[in-house]
Parts: sequence; C-alpha cells; structure tokens
Amino acid sequence: MAQAASANAPRHPVERGLIGQTFHIIFQAITLMLVALIFSILVEWTGMTFIWLDEGPTHSRDMLATELSYLNEDFKRSIVTTNPARYAKRFADAFYQYGFEWTGFVDFMAWVQAPPYAGDSRLRTSLRKIYLPIAEYLLAAMTVTQVFAVRMAVLTLAMPVFLLFGLVGVTDGLVQRDLRRWGGGRESSFVYHHAKRFILPIVLGAWFIYLSMPVSVHPNFVILPFAALFAMAVAITSGTFKKYL
Repeated sequence: MAQAASANAPRHPVERGLIGQTFHIIFQAITLMLVALIFSILVEWTGMTFIWLDEGPTHSRDMLATELSYLNEDFKRSIVTTNPARYAKRFADAFYQYGFEWTGFVDFMAWVQAPPYAGDSRLRTSLRKIYLPIAEYLLAAMTVTQVFAVRMAVLTLAMPVFLLFGLVGVTDGLVQRDLRRWGGGRESSFVYHHAKRFILPIVLGAWFIYLSMPVSVHPNFVILPFAALFAMAVAITSGTFKKYL
C-alpha cells in the first residue's frame, strides 16, 4: 500500500542549479538559432518557388548586400568593435568557410556541376542530374546562411542596448518598489512571476524573429521594440518584487 501511495503521489519537477540552468539556456539558444536558420532557408525556397520567381538566388544576394549596407551607413562604431561592418563581414565569411569550404561542400558542388566527359562515372552522372534542377536553391541556401551570420553579428552588437534598457527598467522598477514599500501598497506575486517568465522569451524572440525574417529590415525596427519590451518586463519584475526579504 505504501508503495502504491508513493507511486501515485504527485512528482515535483527537479529544480536545476546555476550551472544546469546556464547550460539549459545555452542549449535553448543554440536550438532556437538552428530552427531560425532552417526556417529562413525554407522561407527563401518557398519564395523562390511561388513569389519572387524571376529573381532566383539574386533575392538572397540582394538581402546580403542590404544587410551589410545597413551596417556601413548607420552603424559606424560599437562598444563591441570599432568597425561593425567588418565585424559582420568576418562573421559571414567564417560561416561560409567552416560551413561550406571546410566541409568540402563547395568542392563537391564544383565536381558535380562540371561538364561531363567520356570516361565519366555513373555516380557523377546521376548526381549531376539531381543537382542541376536544385542548384539555384542550394546557392540561395548558402547565401541565406551568410545573411543569418550577418544578422547574428548585428544581434551580438545590439546586446549592450538590451543591457542599457534593462538597467533603466531595473532602476524604474526599484523606485516603484520603494514607493510601494513606504506607501503601504499591496504586493502581487502573480504579476511578479508572470513578468519574470517573459524576460528570457523576449530576448530569444528578438533573435528568432530577426534571424528568420525573409526580407531585409533595418535592425532598429526589430531590436528597439524588443528592447523596450525587455525593459518593461524587467521594470515590472523588479517593481513587484516582495517588499521585505
């Protein structure tokens, strides 16, 4: 009977420690970025098939040029680096080098698409027949990966903005907390816990939306609204924190 009662007892989730929570957040971030990359490639392929039929891989190349132009024109300096455009270009080149050149994918594409000759193998002939109809889609996927890398660089450069907005939110929230404390205001653990849950999803949401967008959008139109939401969530969390520890 005791064993049956213990088996039917509700199981409480095991709380992670600081290290476990850190690794969990890192794993979530990596998974989110991979999903965003796959989603952006699929959206680009869908657009090539149904929307921008005449552009083909040119659409993704124009996106890459536009993303770099935003950095050249509007982001001259940053806390992270003195040359944001060069920093983002290195990001894109590194993705291309390790993702396609180091793995041998570029050499494989050159080998498959080379003109056939008399002693050509049957395997290469079969692969060439498969490759030619999807060649433009593969080229577009490679360029979208570089766009993804540039946007990742932009987001790393934008993290100080989130820290600045978060600092403003903490300051405002603590002021509101002191006013509530000395004025005898009521506490709301419901608001506190729900606002706290929104902090990380807001940051990850900014990364996912910006990384997976199928068109070029100025980073300010994505980063600043999410930074404001982040500051709001931080302000509510710190403002509704319990009055007495």
